[in-house]
Amino acid sequence: MVTYPQEWTEKLFNDFMKIKRGASPRPIESYLTSSTDGVNWIKIGDAPRYGKYITSTAEKITPQGAAHSVSVYPGDFILSNSMSFGRPYILNIDGCIHDGWLRLYDFQSEANDEFLYYLLSSSFVQKQYKAFAAGSGVQNLNKEVVKKVKVYLPSLPEQEKITKVLSQFDTYIDDLAELIEKKRGIRDGALEDLICQRSRLNGVHDEWTKVSFNQVITPKARIGWQGLKKHEYLRSGYSYLIGGTDFHRGTVSLDNIWYVSKERYDMDANIQVAANDVLVTKDGTIGKVAIVPKLSKPATLNSGVFVFRTNDRLLPTFLFRVLSSSVFKEFIDTLSAGSTIKHLYQKDLKNFEFEIPTDKKEQDEIAKVLTAMDEEIEALETERDKMIQIREGAMDDLLTGRVRLSVQGGVRWQQ
Repeated sequence: MVTYPQEWTEKLFNDFMKIKRGASPRPIESYLTSSTDGVNWIKIGDAPRYGKYITSTAEKITPQGAAHSVSVYPGDFILSNSMSFGRPYILNIDGCIHDGWLRLYDFQSEANDEFLYYLLSSSFVQKQYKAFAAGSGVQNLNKEVVKKVKVYLPSLPEQEKITKVLSQFDTYIDDLAELIEKKRGIRDGALEDLICQRSRLNGVHDEWTKVSFNQVITPKARIGWQGLKKHEYLRSGYSYLIGGTDFHRGTVSLDNIWYVSKERYDMDANIQVAANDVLVTKDGTIGKVAIVPKLSKPATLNSGVFVFRTNDRLLPTFLFRVLSSSVFKEFIDTLSAGSTIKHLYQKDLKNFEFEIPTDKKEQDEIAKVLTAMDEEIEALETERDKMIQIREGAMDDLLTGRVRLSVQGGVRWQQ
């Protein structure tokens, strides 16, 4: 149990702020506008993934639509009450919010806005949201739930000290996020240049040749055990069961993967997959691509996924890059031109043509260059995630008073 400093003030959110639910004019399509007198229409897609401020919107609504909504202003908080449950953002713009947001305002006499951001983001407050919401039988975050949240507030000068320390973490995390996006852009540009031969690796001059899908690739998919029952999807087991929902940024994420028994795994050797196998979704969002990482146990395919196996003319690591490029995306777009296709058939793939280096050493070198870029991005992502964890620990210490920041300077531990 946390013991807060005696001089901190215990308050409910309802004691020191106003809370109002957003509203949407309906049908919203009738009120969207591109006019210069349009009002910012703030949606969850306008919120940054890691940052704390909302600075612009993709859409605007008419003044007539705004009259049926809820206005918000710079310095206000908006709190998502569904989807990203309880995520706070500080507004740097004015605008209007729909009923997926709560507006929090008029708190400045008691709370520094940056301090309140960290307080709203803290595990202590998030746990209260969930407990109150569960107790009320609702699945989203409503005004009555937020009103009941209890917090402890230090003096405004101490809030400012806490904010200064935590903001330094955020600045570093934001800088890392910006660098990651920049590196991704460089990697994506290099991918297009190398696969489309707009640039060549130093010292490489051998010819490329056009190949068709069937000349170099054999696709396999689950056909022998479609009768997989619900109870056979296991949370642990002999073999990973890889589906399209496990694809994440070009590889396979094991974070929430299903498993199957050895008996199911042994039913079809054609779809038993290993490291560097290339996978492509054939149902749902078709054409998503992943390369299988090194795995600690056997793996097989769920429905909806092809494994593309190459012959001795084509390295799978190079094929993965071709399929990740605009060359394959444009082929998929051609298949779906004028219609929405929900399935990628093997008969369609025979029409896919692309160019490859005749020398597999060049294929390997191109794949290695792009893999090195991926590894640099992954290292930055790991550093960012590590720093987020450190910031979370610092938030817990500072927002509970376990670690105190003296207004005159220095740090002291709460006993």
